[in-house]
Amino acid sequence: MTRRVRKIFFLLSAAALVWVFFLAYSPLAPFGYVQSKYGDMVNAITVPERHITDAVTAVNFDVRGFDTLGEEFILFTSVMGVLLLMRRQKDEPAGDHEDKAADRMIPPASDAVRVTSLLLIAPTVLFGLYIVTHGQVTPGGGFQGGVILSTAPLLLYLCADYRPFRRAVPQRLIEASEAFGAAAYILIGGACVALGGLFLQNSLPLGQSGSLTSGGMVPFINLGVGLEVSGGLSLALLVYLEELLEEKEQ
Repeated sequence: MTRRVRKIFFLLSAAALVWVFFLAYSPLAPFGYVQSKYGDMVNAITVPERHITDAVTAVNFDVRGFDTLGEEFILFTSVMGVLLLMRRQKDEPAGDHEDKAADRMIPPASDAVRVTSLLLIAPTVLFGLYIVTHGQVTPGGGFQGGVILSTAPLLLYLCADYRPFRRAVPQRLIEASEAFGAAAYILIGGACVALGGLFLQNSLPLGQSGSLTSGGMVPFINLGVGLEVSGGLSLALLVYLEELLEEKEQ
């Protein structure tokens, strides 16, 4: 294929792609205009019937709570896949993971990075807990807060080294927290069925709107999801660092 033919083929493909995008986006409503009636329905029931002031949390853990269960286990399955791929075989040669570029120089972390990371650990944990526990009150929840909490071990590794990180993040504890967080969602939904309701149908007092105890079961679901997300991402980080750095530390 000559250069001219490739250029013609690219121009025709690009024009077809632009035309497809135009056909797809032209029927859309103007920016800021919402046509869906479901949004109005959620806004109408969130505060009076759920005592939740964050509509997104009400949708995730109440209106379509069963779908969110599948989303949580997508993350759980992804972490299990990472553990499976990164595991070290007993008969695996020790040198397979060594850096093949002998002239590559990796500079150590600077003092600025270490001090900044150290100062950010406590605020990161505090902010992550805030996002998890206030998911039914303000934008946030277990998924967002769990991701924030999982960055704290990474900051610890940046400000210290692999050994302090390994001591502060025991693998057994992280595995147990991820498993318990994933199981909590199912256990809460199963408890609702055992009490005579539907899966994830609220069976607790709704509390006062705008408070941490509002939303009935939603705060407990948020805690379980936050535990699963933070545990899963921390576990993936742990096995990654263990695979790449444990030999050098030894």
